[in-house]
Amino acid sequence: MWEQIRANRRRSAMLISLMGVVLVLLGYCGGEAILGGGGGFIGLIVAVVVLLVQLGIYFAGARSLVLGGAGGTELSRDDCPRLFNIVEEMQLASGLPVTPKVLLIQDPSPNAFAFGHKPEDYTIGVTSGLLHRLNRDELQGVIAHETGHLKNQDVQFMTLAAVMLGSIAVLAEIVWRTMRLGGRARSRSDSRGGGQAQLVLLVIALLLAILGPLLAQILYFSCSRKREFLADASAAQFTRYPEGLASALEKISQAAEPPAFTNKANAPMFIVNPLAATAESSSVFSTHPPTGERIRILRAMAGAALADYEVAYRSAHGGGLIGSQSLRAAPAQARRDASDEGPVLGRGEARATVRRNAGYVPVRCTCGLEIGVPPGYERKDVRCVRCGSVWPVPAAQAAVPPVLNATQPMRYTRQRAGWESFRCGCGRSVLLSPTFTASSVRCAGCGRQIEVTPPSAAQN
Repeated sequence: MWEQIRANRRRSAMLISLMGVVLVLLGYCGGEAILGGGGGFIGLIVAVVVLLVQLGIYFAGARSLVLGGAGGTELSRDDCPRLFNIVEEMQLASGLPVTPKVLLIQDPSPNAFAFGHKPEDYTIGVTSGLLHRLNRDELQGVIAHETGHLKNQDVQFMTLAAVMLGSIAVLAEIVWRTMRLGGRARSRSDSRGGGQAQLVLLVIALLLAILGPLLAQILYFSCSRKREFLADASAAQFTRYPEGLASALEKISQAAEPPAFTNKANAPMFIVNPLAATAESSSVFSTHPPTGERIRILRAMAGAALADYEVAYRSAHGGGLIGSQSLRAAPAQARRDASDEGPVLGRGEARATVRRNAGYVPVRCTCGLEIGVPPGYERKDVRCVRCGSVWPVPAAQAAVPPVLNATQPMRYTRQRAGWESFRCGCGRSVLLSPTFTASSVRCAGCGRQIEVTPPSAAQN
């Protein structure tokens, strides 16, 4: 796909340049129309300031903007080995220089997305609903699609394009509101024959304020739709099983509700736009192609190579998608058989993984109920809501009581060999994995070293 990546860069540069021209013209004409002669320079300064502010917001807070308050926890291999195996398989198949980080979000609706403006920040986010609703082949198709976005450098472009689009929208709003409030200056040039030129600039500024954001949005969504097709083609090539992604898209589009943290800003980043998942027709304002069309193309593939996707795409659209050099360089690939493996996590396991990594300390009551003690809970015991029993919250104890300070060693005796959480003396939750064998662990909150006694030693 190297040719396609290079073509994407060219198209990206062209689109960003066009958006830049709109931004500059809007700033200059708006400044001249509002402030009079010489105001265009001030308008340009305002345009640059708006762009820099938008860039700062996006690159400094990209994660929070994407997640929109959904939280999410970064997983380690111990949390879900089968999911990490899939991510690593797709990283190797795609040739990415690094293995993307994996973010898990507690939400029953199945969906996924990718973000990160440089390889060290590459992240693939999945919802808990995705892990227990999709089988391994389907999940592999989704991860491959998101890996394709990272490999094809779509994420960087879409982020920058979104910054430009947002800057144009903000500047257009400033110009429009200022002119509506009577902000147009009256200069001496108006009475000396300059009024006609001023009127032309006023009309141009109004047109750009109204049509500029609309034009930029149409260009942005047009590129977004094409990149979804390319990511689907990449996924089919990486997995050698197009049906996996097709089946996954089918399940995701049929989800009853979108993820709770979905909004208009982050919806274009999902593998299926949650706000238009069932749409069967595409418009100039669609962020994704119709899901049904994507599924039909994948299922029409004779093999799993880029050339097979190109044939299926041409049959559906009549035009080409992938460059000729990429098609010649890509080897022929037969479709592999289905693996017949089920979901990588069950519903309860997915929920427990999210809560565990979010800092909840589980307390098991004898009545069978597991109580999740949230971070920040200050009491040393918790009452079971089912039977009323009171249980202590697992916590490390001072090795040398009774004085407790930040440098004093702590000690914790494990209760089981599986996943286990307990509290440090500072109140921070400490998580131990099933593979933990060290004699001590350091609290991420206060840095205190905590001696850990394994279950077998405690019984002795």
